[in-house]
Amino acid sequence: MSRPLEILAPAGNREMLGAAVFSGADAVYLGLTGFNARRTAGNFTPDELREAVAFCHGRGVRVHVTLNTLVYGRELAGLADAVRAVAEAGADAVIADDLAAAQLVKAIAPTLHLHGSTQMSVHTPAGARELAALGYERVILARELSLEEIRAVCAASPIECEVFIHGALCMSVSGQCMMSAFLGGRSGNRGACAGPCRLPFDAAPGLAPGKPGRACHLSLKDMDHIPHLRELRDAGVASVKIEGRLRTPEYAAAVVTACRAVRDGLPYDEALVRDIFSRSGFTDGYLTGQNDGRMFGVRTEADAAATRAATPKARELFRRELPRVPVQFSVAFEEEGVKLTASDEDGNRAAVYGSQPPQPAQKDQAPAIERALGKTGGTPFLCRSVALTGTPGFLPGSVWNELRREALDKLLARRMAVPPHEVRPYAPPVFPAHPVGSDPALAARFQTAAQCPPEAAGRLQWLVFPIGEADKVPAVWRSHTLLELPRVSFGPREAETARRLDALRNAGFAGAVANNIAHLDLAAGWPLYGGLGLNVTNPMSAARYAALGLRGLLLHPETALAAMAEVAPGVPTAALCYGHIPLMLTRACPLRNVRSCAQCPGGGTLRDRKGRDFTVTCSAPGGAGVRTVYNPVPLYMGDRLRELPADVAVAAFTTESPARAAQILDALFAGRPFDSEFTRGLYYNDPSKR
Repeated sequence: MSRPLEILAPAGNREMLGAAVFSGADAVYLGLTGFNARRTAGNFTPDELREAVAFCHGRGVRVHVTLNTLVYGRELAGLADAVRAVAEAGADAVIADDLAAAQLVKAIAPTLHLHGSTQMSVHTPAGARELAALGYERVILARELSLEEIRAVCAASPIECEVFIHGALCMSVSGQCMMSAFLGGRSGNRGACAGPCRLPFDAAPGLAPGKPGRACHLSLKDMDHIPHLRELRDAGVASVKIEGRLRTPEYAAAVVTACRAVRDGLPYDEALVRDIFSRSGFTDGYLTGQNDGRMFGVRTEADAAATRAATPKARELFRRELPRVPVQFSVAFEEEGVKLTASDEDGNRAAVYGSQPPQPAQKDQAPAIERALGKTGGTPFLCRSVALTGTPGFLPGSVWNELRREALDKLLARRMAVPPHEVRPYAPPVFPAHPVGSDPALAARFQTAAQCPPEAAGRLQWLVFPIGEADKVPAVWRSHTLLELPRVSFGPREAETARRLDALRNAGFAGAVANNIAHLDLAAGWPLYGGLGLNVTNPMSAARYAALGLRGLLLHPETALAAMAEVAPGVPTAALCYGHIPLMLTRACPLRNVRSCAQCPGGGTLRDRKGRDFTVTCSAPGGAGVRTVYNPVPLYMGDRLRELPADVAVAAFTTESPARAAQILDALFAGRPFDSEFTRGLYYNDPSKR
């Protein structure tokens, strides 16, 4: 018999945990201090985690712990300690992003379940299959999927699928956003997002040069898929997840209560869910395929006032605990007194003895005893049955109440005695450092084949083009050309990419660039190199990708040079030396706030509050395409190439003309300073501060 659809609630702190559990969540997810994607939530120390797991398990509630951030090499020992703490607390699952975390879970505590975080950007059948092959038991799908796309992944997935059902929508695909890191020094991929997308980014045409933007065209409304809960269940979803570890206990209780009602086929308080938190209402645009300008919204003072008014009502939802753990009572009337035993469906039993002998009864005592033992309100228990043996005698109701309380307290204590997972000895591997001080080889990535200067093509170790440009790449270039696979492929795009790879298998190309975990499955048989979308930042995950067959790895641009030097996995590493950093990868189009796809030339700009213009490009019109938002100031390291601890330095060209690309490549080959405004990115920052 399959388990009912799980309602998974956020628990940013102890009070929120209690609210989620008391209102009926089946499971909670929470963060251990450090290594989780909400560092500013209250989170839990190892001791607090043990208490939280005991509290939850006593009530039949599962606990999933997030260890889902980018990790640097010097932090791997601390990550191993975090895995041990989760295992020793007896939690049910770890939500992991980095492959290093996944390896540590399997090596240290193999009985812990492993869930693939939404930060892994898994959104296709191939991605789910690859996570299954890597030992994950569940995949948390990207938030951008339609119901039909979710159904397709669930049908093909060998492991459980979890989806978000309510809460904030990141503008970018999770795991593919660098906006907070590069604009404000606070990395969303490290759990410290400052939420810059909620600030003004204006897509309006015709703004005077330098004039600040005012509209918030990167701010999405919160998602609300609660009305679609049963459709998601029927699509094969195992768990529906409520976003919001940074919100209030009242928020958690209101949304959990609504989800429970819909799961049971009952109406729910839609006004309370809206008022407890929204950004001028909700959107289900991704799920229904209506991802247009109506998806966007901001938090207004009217929204905040509605929340203040709704909070007392929502607080009532968790004032008393929801009885939900079935318990069976058995009463034995013996010569020396009464023995009351309480037992649950997990085999736990607790027996108590009455000190007062029962008196002979003149009428049947069974109804009165059943009524007294059925008063389990205020506890996590729900009386399922009462069995009597012996000759029932009379005892006052107060005695039965005391026996019931004592038996249930003992039963709860037994349920809360959570056994830890087995923790195996683990000696972390020693990874070599990457040498510094020699010039790396130069490679270049181009948006189009026409953008590549012919005179530079032969001087570059590698050329990289999107797979859609394959037919335009001259035959003479192909022996050192890699075809870049898309970081995300919504709808039919994954199948199209698979067909394209098959057709190009003998076309002379040197290999392909994997930009999503799905590509290890999708491009099997191709020489593969890891790209930007894999988010490689540490030697353990790099070595894992090398063991999986990748022949080279592009390190994540948020990796400081000091952390980059720790990564030498036995295959060549690469680092960006030039390019406008792609700050966001988004399915929702910010330009739809001001025009339709039919009116769009295929891209545009966003003006921020400081008057800077951010280029927006579009891969395809409509919901199947993705938009990329680029940093207006390019990264440049041409005059400091020897400081890059990598084997290959990559120049990434996006909207530059062929002539401009040629100029920049000449500067890189000559080691000259850049000729206009540029940034060193985060290469010289302390990664522990992000």
